[in-house]
Amino acid sequence: MLDESLLDNPEALSKADRRSLLRGAAEAGARVRTAARHAAEAGVAGLKPDGRPRAVLIAGPGAAATCVADLLGTLAGPGSPVIRLAPTGVAPAAGALRWELPGWAGSVDLLLITTPDGSEPGLSLLADSAYRRGCTVVAVAPAHTPLTEAVESAHGLFVPMATAPYEQGEQQFAASAPGVLWALLTPLLALLDRTGLVTAPPDAVDKIADRLDHIAERCGPAVVTYSNPAKTLAAELADALPVVWTEGVSAGPAGRRFAAALAELSGRPAVVAELPEALAAHGALLAGPLAASADPDNFFRDRVEEAPALHARVVLFRDRPLGGLTAALAARELALSHDTPISELEPEPGGELETLAELIAITDFAAVYLALASGA
Repeated sequence: MLDESLLDNPEALSKADRRSLLRGAAEAGARVRTAARHAAEAGVAGLKPDGRPRAVLIAGPGAAATCVADLLGTLAGPGSPVIRLAPTGVAPAAGALRWELPGWAGSVDLLLITTPDGSEPGLSLLADSAYRRGCTVVAVAPAHTPLTEAVESAHGLFVPMATAPYEQGEQQFAASAPGVLWALLTPLLALLDRTGLVTAPPDAVDKIADRLDHIAERCGPAVVTYSNPAKTLAAELADALPVVWTEGVSAGPAGRRFAAALAELSGRPAVVAELPEALAAHGALLAGPLAASADPDNFFRDRVEEAPALHARVVLFRDRPLGGLTAALAARELALSHDTPISELEPEPGGELETLAELIAITDFAAVYLALASGA
């Protein structure tokens, strides 16, 4: 059950935020600037690549590495494939995970290692294996971890992960925590800009930070629910199964990031699909037992002892659909025909990186508010 009264009580939110998730969301812009400075100090701006890599391989644990790979793959487009190397192992513990290079990986490929931990022996072994294959190795991870030495031994480039003062000495970071994503992603944006795979010059990175600061002002804990898009979304999803539909290139990874953050931070499931295929993929779901019209509120239900029924709610992410074609009207008609409510998110005008940052920032705040107000 969601305690909606908590959403408009900044002091209570702060007390409930034992993992500093709200603080991390509010400081996302500052984290981008710090990460960009770390990348510059590591020498990224002075790199002179011989050419575009044949493929970019990304390795790392959990939702953070998955989201980084998804975002970079979207931004790079089809020009050079971005492939996430999924780990294997008997448990998600750092010591149990292993990564393997594909058989074709070699000197024309780039390996990116992203981790908020840095103690994974499997990543150190991967860096050594990549060096023996001739791959270029770049890692973003906390400083003074075993991975630092492994990357240096592989003659690779190591960029210290940007952390906040209150995080110093902590061994575990939630992979979906807002600050972790930007700390890992920002140096890699600068790196891939140098290789020509993405367009992310310093001024574009500054605009990301500015947009994140703007969203922090709009979605902060002191802003009341009715004028706070993140709190509004959290309240709307209180007793709902989020059915996330995305339209536009940037909206896809933002929607998948939202689903991952909901699962890890607030313990809530969500389903994600891109329009127009989402209409066919989720049509039966909206017509089934999760539809709002499938189980009308029972007048005799004990509202103290019995939790309300879980019903689907569409969350529509939109960002400049390709060719100007849009399936949003059909999406609204399908949802409303099954009495399914809709929440819509559409970023303010700006570059691709800015609009992507806005969608991620608003939904990061929403996932955090859901987690805090539901006691997760």
